[in-house]
Amino acid sequence: MNPILLKPTTDRNAQVIIQGKVYGNMSAVEYHDYKPQLAGMVQAIYTGLAVENEIMVIEGAGSPAEINLKDKDIVNMGMAELADAPVLLVGDIDKGGVFAAVAGTMLLLTATERARVQGVIINKFRGDPAILKPGLAMLEEIVKTPVLGVIPYTKFNIEDEDSLAERFTTKDNTNADISIAPTEVGANDIAATEVGVIDIVVIKLPHLSNFTDFNHLENIPGVRVRYVENCHQFGNPDLIILPGTKNTLEDLQAIYRVGLGEVILGQHRKGTAIFGICGGYQMLGKEIGDPYGIESGQGKVAGLGLLNAVTTLQPTKTTTQAKGIVLKTDGLLTGLDGVRIAGYEIHLGVTEPDDGCVPFINFEESQSANGGICNPAGNVFGTYLHGIFDNGEFTFGFINNLRRLKNLAPLPGKVSDFNEFKEQQYDRLADLLRKSIDIQQIYNIMNTWGA
Repeated sequence: MNPILLKPTTDRNAQVIIQGKVYGNMSAVEYHDYKPQLAGMVQAIYTGLAVENEIMVIEGAGSPAEINLKDKDIVNMGMAELADAPVLLVGDIDKGGVFAAVAGTMLLLTATERARVQGVIINKFRGDPAILKPGLAMLEEIVKTPVLGVIPYTKFNIEDEDSLAERFTTKDNTNADISIAPTEVGANDIAATEVGVIDIVVIKLPHLSNFTDFNHLENIPGVRVRYVENCHQFGNPDLIILPGTKNTLEDLQAIYRVGLGEVILGQHRKGTAIFGICGGYQMLGKEIGDPYGIESGQGKVAGLGLLNAVTTLQPTKTTTQAKGIVLKTDGLLTGLDGVRIAGYEIHLGVTEPDDGCVPFINFEESQSANGGICNPAGNVFGTYLHGIFDNGEFTFGFINNLRRLKNLAPLPGKVSDFNEFKEQQYDRLADLLRKSIDIQQIYNIMNTWGA
């Protein structure tokens, strides 16, 4: 739960969204000066949540010892002070220098702040923990704070932060070692030569967000997902996805600037399927209007024109859970009519479809006028529904319809909803933490702090 969202618009400016509503655009200096006015609101939100919950976990951002920002901090030690909370300091040993980082952080904290730090945790350790023990003992002596555990480097298929995603730097963005196998027939029963036969390109927008929409696709056997940011990487995919973005108008202009806009239109003329989600959905329309100057102040910007729809950006952000059913249709949705889907909406803007747009999702309850639309040919789709591909029955049917177009046999069995898989991954993570950290001591810290 984040009461303040910063959406970068340039290297030095960001759109400030407070409790789901756009407050305005600010430079880094302007926002830093404005932060003290937000402290009371943040504290009130924390207090309200604390009344309803037994345990509150507050995640910081960046370093707790950013001394140039400390005087107006409401995120790290400043937030801990607002909540009067004890602090655990977590260091990433995989990047090196963790002992110096922990000791240096404690050195830069005030005496009052150091008193809040009740434990240190070392994360992402590779190797034999016995070799680390002498260093841990020395660190405890230096910082006068106990080390509560060492977490071994372990690969989990859980959602990354946008800025820290490793999938953007891997060669083909596949997770073959942790694939979600069909539940009736194992993944090994699918010929190895078919791995990657359905080639999906996700446009790597400069301000890409919510890329976790595609984690499920990456783990389906016989599917390869690639993140592409220039024309040379494009190839001839079976499906192009325009993802969500923190800045729709600027990213739309960016894909034209590097030539990707023309490549997408060329692929469309060849019959390649295109799927837009949230900001990507807005880009597929004829036009995006920004009458309130929320993103650009440029008024109206032409879209790709692949859907006969117009989007108008609004000052108030839509944030809602959504569920519905797939409407009876054909093409890539053959056999999916009546399939139930669920996800969430988080967007600025309203999209109004016009003649020629075919609804393919019917939301039960939503602030959006439509759940999703496609063109009459059924090969261009747009929706505000994040997590649409987390719905196993929908996604498995969609992929098999892509396979059918390539005269490939359908994948056997079925794929469960991605939410089930994520729960399994978080259970694995929880088990690892319980084995690696002194959880009882953390409970003791919470129970005795301030007593």
